[in-house]
Amino acid sequence: MVGRILLLVLFMNAAFLIVNAVPETCPADLGGKCGEDSEWEGEFFPGVTKIKYEGPSSKNPLSYKWYNAEEVILGKKMKDWLRFSVAFWHTFRGTGADPFGAPTKSWPWEDGTNSIAMAKRRMRANFEFLNKLGVDRWCFHDRDIAPDGKTLKETNSNLDEVVALAKELQGDKIRPLWGTAQLFMHPRYMHGAATSSELGVYAYAAAQVKKAMEVTHYLGGENYVFWGGREGYQTLLNTDMERELDHMAKFLEAAAAYKKKIGFNGTLLIEPKPQEPTKHQYDWDAATTLNFLHKYGLLGEFKLNIECNHATLSGHSCHHDLETARINGMLGNIDANTGDPQVGWDTDQFLTDVGEATMIMLSVIRNGGLAPGGFNFDAKLRRESTDVEDLFIAHISGMDTLARGLRNAAKLIEDGSLAELVRKRYSSFDTELGAQIEAGKADFEMLEKKAMEWGEPKVASAKQELAEMIFQSAL
Repeated sequence: MVGRILLLVLFMNAAFLIVNAVPETCPADLGGKCGEDSEWEGEFFPGVTKIKYEGPSSKNPLSYKWYNAEEVILGKKMKDWLRFSVAFWHTFRGTGADPFGAPTKSWPWEDGTNSIAMAKRRMRANFEFLNKLGVDRWCFHDRDIAPDGKTLKETNSNLDEVVALAKELQGDKIRPLWGTAQLFMHPRYMHGAATSSELGVYAYAAAQVKKAMEVTHYLGGENYVFWGGREGYQTLLNTDMERELDHMAKFLEAAAAYKKKIGFNGTLLIEPKPQEPTKHQYDWDAATTLNFLHKYGLLGEFKLNIECNHATLSGHSCHHDLETARINGMLGNIDANTGDPQVGWDTDQFLTDVGEATMIMLSVIRNGGLAPGGFNFDAKLRRESTDVEDLFIAHISGMDTLARGLRNAAKLIEDGSLAELVRKRYSSFDTELGAQIEAGKADFEMLEKKAMEWGEPKVASAKQELAEMIFQSAL
C-alpha cells in the first residue's frame, strides 16, 4: 500500500513538472526554427497588418479611428504634434507579474532566457511592432534591451552587440525618442544611485549613465532621461538629505558636461515622481524639481519629462504639472499614461480619458508642441490581457485618445469662448494700473491710495460652471 502511494506521488510530481515546464514557443510560423543560436523565421505578429486610419465609424479594433498621421491640425500634422513612442520595457519586457502573482504573459517568441540571442530576437520584434503600428520612435532602458554580464566591461559589450542590431533595424526613419540607464533594479542600487551612501555605487552609476548616453547618441536619440526611482529615502533618521541632494546635483552636472563632450545634442530630461519605490523621492513633482534645478544652477541644462501617473501620485492633475513645466519653459516630454483613482500606486495604464487628453493637448498646443520631445507610452497591458494583439489594441487606444484630445483642444482654441472667459476674468488688470503692477512699477503707497479712492472692491463671478460647460461641449 505504501509503495503504491509513493508511486502515485512520484507520478503526480512528474506530471506537474511536465505541465509546468516552459515550452519552446518560438516561432509562430510552423516552418521556423527554435534554439539559442537560431534566428526567428517569419513574422512576430503574423495576424496583424499595418495599422491604418479608418475613421470614427470603424468597428475594426486594429485601426485608428481618430489618429490620422498626415492630417493637419492648427497648421501642423498630427504626427508632428504627437510624436508617439513605444516603451520597450513595458511592451517587450512586461510579464504581468505583480507583488501578489507570478507572470501571466509569455509571448510566442520568448524562449525563457535572458541571453544575447533572446535580446536580439526581442529587438527584431520591437521594430516589426513599430513598423506595423506606424510609429517611428521608441524608448529604452539599457538593461531592458541587453542583459547584465559578469563585469561592467562584459555588460557594456552585451549592450554594444544589441545596439548594433538596433542601429541596423532602425534604418533612416526610426529613432529613439529617448534612452536611459536602469539605476533602480539591481541590488547595488538599494540605497540609490547618485544619492547612494556608497561611493563605489555612485561611480558605477556614473559609468552606467556614461555608456547609456553614448549608445543613445549613437542611435540618434533625441533626448536622454533621468528617473531617480531610488533617489530618495525611507527614513530621515539614517539619511543626510543635504549631502544626498548635493551629490545628486554633482552627478547631473557631470552628466551635462559629458553630453557636451561627446557632441550629443539631445535634451536632458528629469522625470519627477513623488514616491514608490522609496517613501520620498527627491524630485517629488514638477515644482520641486524646478526648485532643485534652480538651486544648483542647472536650469539651462535640463527640462522635465512629465509622467501623468506620477503627477497624480503627487496629488496633482497631469494638467497641473504640465502647466507648471510649461510656464517655466521647462516642458520637454510627456510619458503618456494614467492611474486608477481607486488605487494608490503607479499602475501605468494606457490613457483613455478623452477629457484628460484634451487638457493635456491644450498644454502641448500652448507650448508650441513637444519637439524634440514627444509622447512616450510608458504604459503596460493589464495583467489579465495576455493576447499578442492586445499590445496593438492598447497602443491604438492610447494614440486615438490623444489624437481625439488634440482635435478637441483645437476646437476649443478655434471657438475662442473659453479663452475669452479667462480673458474677461482678469480684465481688471488690462488697465493702466494693472500694467504698472505687472511691470513692477506699482508700490504699496500707490495701491493704498487707489484702495482708499475706490472703496470696497466689486468681485465678479469666476464662471467655473460655464467654463466646464464650454469644455465639455468640445469633447
